[in-house]
Amino acid sequence: MKGAATWPRRRWGLDLFARVLPFVFCLLAWLAAVPQAFALTPELAGRIAAGDSDERIAALNEAIAAGDPALVPFVHALLDDAVKTAGGKAFIVKDGKAVEAASGAAATLPADAEDVVNNNRMRRELEAAVAALGLVSPDLAARSKAIADLKDQADEGKLPLIEKALSAETDAALKAQLTLLRAAVLISSDDATKRIAAAKALSGNSQPATRSLLLERLNAESDPAVKAAIQGALDSVQGQLAWGERLGVLFTGASLGSILLLVALGLAITYGLMGVINMAHGELMMIGAYATYVVQNLFRQYLPGAFDWYVLVAIPVAFLSSALVGAVLERSVIRWLYGRPLETLLATWGISLVLMQAVRSVFGAQNVGVENPAWMSGGVQVLPNLVLPYNRIAILVFAAAVLIGMAVLIGRTRLGLFVRGVTQNRRMAACVGVDTARIDMLAFSLGAGIAGLAGCALSQVGNVGPDLGQGYIVDSFMVVVLGGVGQLAGTVYAALGLGVLNKLLEGWAGAVLAKIMVLVFIVVFIQKRPQGLFAVKGRSAEA
Repeated sequence: MKGAATWPRRRWGLDLFARVLPFVFCLLAWLAAVPQAFALTPELAGRIAAGDSDERIAALNEAIAAGDPALVPFVHALLDDAVKTAGGKAFIVKDGKAVEAASGAAATLPADAEDVVNNNRMRRELEAAVAALGLVSPDLAARSKAIADLKDQADEGKLPLIEKALSAETDAALKAQLTLLRAAVLISSDDATKRIAAAKALSGNSQPATRSLLLERLNAESDPAVKAAIQGALDSVQGQLAWGERLGVLFTGASLGSILLLVALGLAITYGLMGVINMAHGELMMIGAYATYVVQNLFRQYLPGAFDWYVLVAIPVAFLSSALVGAVLERSVIRWLYGRPLETLLATWGISLVLMQAVRSVFGAQNVGVENPAWMSGGVQVLPNLVLPYNRIAILVFAAAVLIGMAVLIGRTRLGLFVRGVTQNRRMAACVGVDTARIDMLAFSLGAGIAGLAGCALSQVGNVGPDLGQGYIVDSFMVVVLGGVGQLAGTVYAALGLGVLNKLLEGWAGAVLAKIMVLVFIVVFIQKRPQGLFAVKGRSAEA
């Protein structure tokens, strides 16, 4: 009974607490908002709207330092030319209705009110003010955008708000950016001590924008001590950025090498096995690229929801399309020209012209675009000045997968055993019952199919056109000759080596001179070692 008697009193107390609690929260929120609600006074709003530019900017910075939320609609109204002044007060006029800029209360616009005119300088300051006020936004994305917008617009007038935002920031990444922003503001201070401290703070930052800022300040600085500090910070930043540039060159070279590897891999098989100088190899790659283009259009038309996965279908289609064309070429033309390299070269060159004209007739002479799937768009930022594109990373992985597949096929399968046997000693292979003509067709088709895979990969990094293969045929032959005819390992080393060497020389001597220097290097190397990096072993090779 005692418990039953006390229960109504407890329930009444809980009901009272539940009803009073919302009013308490509202009261606390109102009290917290009161100091900011009246920070933009009518007098301060009038100073921002009227007067010369220096006075208006000083008043604007004073309001920014207070971090008043009421300043945001006022600044937007100034940018929209919707503010008038009269009697030292500012009014926002929209849709024929006037409100006081400071309080937002409805007002009657005086008859002598004048329009506020903003010159270009004032507009830049107002835009910077909008960005600065975003520093204290509760939204993380808004604060991040505000920091990005202020990088080129911040000055000492906004330093109080930057420091206020820095002290209140909880996100580690944004806090680091705010620290950098503060140092970038102080590097332009009138106080030499602050400039030296800012230079030291910037020395640990490896952003490309920091290097530009320090270079600009170094040219404008006259104080020897500050100039020495800025030079030291600049050397430190450039040293950190140099690593990103070096790694970028290596990645670009490896990416180019992976493309050369895909292009030359099939040529290494056909040229090493049959001695066929296939000048149509680039056009077989072009067929694979156009097969990818066709698959993309079919997915866009019939399976738009699965468009991001069209590449997975395009890979086998590109391989089979080029392999089928290669088989037809081998059975109809090339089989009659074995052992006649000059005639083979001329015949395959003519075939390449026929294939290019056929593609022009079907798809047109203009380049066609192949769109990257969403998961291959963008890139991963490893360093501030180094972004690795996803499509290039995908090509590196794809080239490695094709290489592994080829190594397994050549080294672990019956077909690979026959190919190696015919390569090393064709007559002996025929004597033990190997159908060399069938192996020739299968090997040529395999090389053509790999060229189609290269075309599929190239479609993800550039446009597809009838002349796509012409830019890679010479490079692919250089890779094969340098690596050693018919040697898989040699092709890998030669492709990656030439890719990296080409990019290193491009940064030093330019693209044209780099090509010439690479060609001279290959000519000299072949003169000293005609068999390439890896020589073919076998009785026929040794004979």
